[in-house]
Amino acid sequence: MRLGAVDQCWLKVVSYCVEVGQLSPRIVIVDDDPSFLATARLLLEVEGFVVVGEALNGVDGVAAVAELEPDIVLVDVNLPDIDGFEVIARLANGERSPPVVLTSIRSAADFGDLIETSGAHAFISKAEISGEALADLLDGRSASA
Repeated sequence: MRLGAVDQCWLKVVSYCVEVGQLSPRIVIVDDDPSFLATARLLLEVEGFVVVGEALNGVDGVAAVAELEPDIVLVDVNLPDIDGFEVIARLANGERSPPVVLTSIRSAADFGDLIETSGAHAFISKAEISGEALADLLDGRSASA
């Protein structure tokens, strides 16, 4: 029997969740575009992620992560107050720092070595975001930061 793309993604998500000891990975999304937040939420929830929080700027994103303790954080590089790199720096100062995946409409190459030196777990362009892609990044099967 051949599995469909959503089934394959779900298996990856379940595999990751078993590793971290819970049923579905919990994610906080930080982006200043409400339509992107809605689209990413829908896309990721359909593929098995639980979106436990959203923030429209970096400061609120850091606060949401501290309060909600997600398994993963998806952060836009370009935010209105502090950028995604500063979000990562502030999260690294916390007690528990979940993996952060940076995202942008721009390509990773546009940021030079900033992504690699930021402490981000990975980078994914907004056009490539899916539950399967995030599961691959969490499993280390895709290019990471």
